[in-house]
Amino acid sequence: MASSNNVVLVTGGTGLVGQAIKHIIETEPEGSRFAKLPGEKWIFASSSEGDLRDPAQTRALYEKYKPTHVIHLAALESSHSCFLQLTFLRDNLLINDNVLQSAHESGTQKVISCLSTCVFPDKVEYPLDENKIHTGPPHESNFGYAHAKRMVDVQNHAYKEQFGCNFTSAIPTNVFGPHDNFDLEDSHVIPGLIHKCYLAKKNNTPFIVSGTGKPLRQFIFSYDLAKLFIWQLREYDDVEPVILSVGEDEEVSIKEVADAIVKALDFKGDYTFDTTRADGQFRKPASNKKLLTLMGGFQFTPFTEALDLTVKWFLDNYSTARTGAAGKKA
Repeated sequence: MASSNNVVLVTGGTGLVGQAIKHIIETEPEGSRFAKLPGEKWIFASSSEGDLRDPAQTRALYEKYKPTHVIHLAALESSHSCFLQLTFLRDNLLINDNVLQSAHESGTQKVISCLSTCVFPDKVEYPLDENKIHTGPPHESNFGYAHAKRMVDVQNHAYKEQFGCNFTSAIPTNVFGPHDNFDLEDSHVIPGLIHKCYLAKKNNTPFIVSGTGKPLRQFIFSYDLAKLFIWQLREYDDVEPVILSVGEDEEVSIKEVADAIVKALDFKGDYTFDTTRADGQFRKPASNKKLLTLMGGFQFTPFTEALDLTVKWFLDNYSTARTGAAGKKA
């Protein structure tokens, strides 16, 4: 990406990762590895600009902005996908197919698509790495979404083989940060616990965390992930996906997450774990060896610092954050 006449289109640009990329592009100092290039134009598109399930609307978006590069983040995703397997399969297949085909037809130089660790097999040897995606079926709870995401990798290889397209993908682990989805009915663990603790403090009720708190997860701060996407856009030109994650040695327990949230929110009330609730899988470690080897190292934001920044953003933006029905009542 030596040219500074790039036009970078970010689909799903108003979500957690899209807004993190926007933040880095707007704040990173000139000359930084992750800075905006002089003359470069970035577009953070939202779903209001076009339904990417529709080929004509997707083509219109490409015709409007004429992107030279695309970071494809848009997806239909929800914790309720287990009840709508076909919807999540079809809608995401349509979105991904339209984005890649429009990129090919319009001569876009490069596309990076965002996958998910759910693409990996349910029965797999840990740690996860980039060679294990297609070695078995994904977990049945979200097989529709997972297969649609897997097909992006298949399509990338097919576009490269048949047309020489520079299409690749990234596989982030558990992302959190400003602009996350804090809806108690449909959020991931960190934003869900932040909102739950906030309401417990506000309403003077107990803060109860489901499970024992023992399971371990790799959490990546959205601003760090944004830098890794920018690195991949600038410097990585292989079709094979890359796991974007902190190291296995940086796993954090759910109890450590909850403790950090309690401290960040200065919660002084009753705080317990409901051990009658299932924990889920104890560990799902993923290797970031390929990433660090390619980059030559990367300094991740310490977890507690990243969490404090996320909590501050949540408090400062509560009235406009994605908080769902519980947030609207509060």
